[in-house]
Amino acid sequence: MRLIGAGTRDHVEYVISDRFWTVPNVITVLRFCLVPVFVWLLFTERYLAAFIVLAVLSSTDWVDGYIARRFNQVSTVGQWLDPVADRLSLMVVAVSLVLAGIAPWWLVVCIIVPDIVLAIAALAMFRGSPELAVTNLGKIRTALLLVGTPLLLLAQVPGLAEVPLTLSANIVLGLGCAGHIWAAGDYLMGCARKSRALTARGLDPRDRASWASG
Repeated sequence: MRLIGAGTRDHVEYVISDRFWTVPNVITVLRFCLVPVFVWLLFTERYLAAFIVLAVLSSTDWVDGYIARRFNQVSTVGQWLDPVADRLSLMVVAVSLVLAGIAPWWLVVCIIVPDIVLAIAALAMFRGSPELAVTNLGKIRTALLLVGTPLLLLAQVPGLAEVPLTLSANIVLGLGCAGHIWAAGDYLMGCARKSRALTARGLDPRDRASWASG
């Protein structure tokens, strides 16, 4: 079974609906609602419980995409809601772990700075999202970050191998951060290419009504 694009069925004509209350979107919303629970558990030093919540957050990021593709429940809302929820969740988790003294400071810098640059570029070029497809690089980067952060928490649980777990977590997070910066650069170039393509067609990239899908 494929890991990237899991649930995709060949020879199926997917219909993108405009419904909000689909099963994948409900999972995404519930997943995001677990973020404040994680923060509370983290700062009350309930590390094992925080690890479990974060592991659920990480795994359900794969589940909602699988269900959307497997059961033809792809929606316009889900296409922007899922990545936005992922980004905000990662930011909150990273900042919380750094403030708690568990994660290195470079984790926040590597996650937030590229996202700020991309947000500014998207607003300047398109007055909003450029509506670019998520690349495999972006999916792999997210997976690495979602695996590395729970490992950091697991290392805080008494009785477990703190040093090996922390080392493994930092290696995975380092790869994820490198991928995040790389994916951000690739996304930025994609924005520039789309802006030029729209201009060549006589469309103003900042006039979203003339080209945006919804």
